[in-house]
Amino acid sequence: MKNYLSRTIRYISHSLNILFINMICKNITIGNHFRYRKRLELNCDSEGKIEIGDNVFFNNDCSVNSHNIIRIGDNCIFGENVKIYDHNHRFALKDKLIRDQGYSSKKILIGEDCWIGSNVIILAGSIIGKHCVIGAGSIISSNIPDYSIVRSNRNNTIEPIR
Repeated sequence: MKNYLSRTIRYISHSLNILFINMICKNITIGNHFRYRKRLELNCDSEGKIEIGDNVFFNNDCSVNSHNIIRIGDNCIFGENVKIYDHNHRFALKDKLIRDQGYSSKKILIGEDCWIGSNVIILAGSIIGKHCVIGAGSIISSNIPDYSIVRSNRNNTIEPIR
C-alpha cells in the first residue's frame, strides 16, 4: 500500500507541477524566496539532509537526491534537468548483486551565487565554490574553486562507419 501511495502522490504532484518531497526525508530546509518550475524532486533516505539557501531557483525537471548532505548556497540558479546525487552504488563484490551492496556517500556543497546549466550532473564529493558557472551538459565530480567557469568538451569527433 505504501508504494502505491507514494507513486500516486508522485503522479499527482507531477500532474499539478508542484514540488515533490520524498516523505521519508525529515531533514529538508528551504530558504526564503525559493522558486521552481515543473517537476522538482527532493529525495533523501532517513539519514539524508538537504539544505537550500535563500533566493534559489530550479528550472524544469530537476532532482536533488541525498543519503548524506547536500547544501546549496543563496542566490543559485539551476537550468533544466539538473541532477544532484551525493551517493553511489557499491559494486566491488562480484558474488553479490549490485543492488544489495548498499551505497557510499559524500557531501555536496554548492556555494552562493552559482549558475548550474541545463543537463548538469553533480556527483558525490563535489564542492563548487561561490559565484561559479557550470556549463550545460557538464558532469561534476570534484572541487571547483570560487569564481570558476566549467565547460564540457563540446568538440565532436566525426568518423565514418566502417
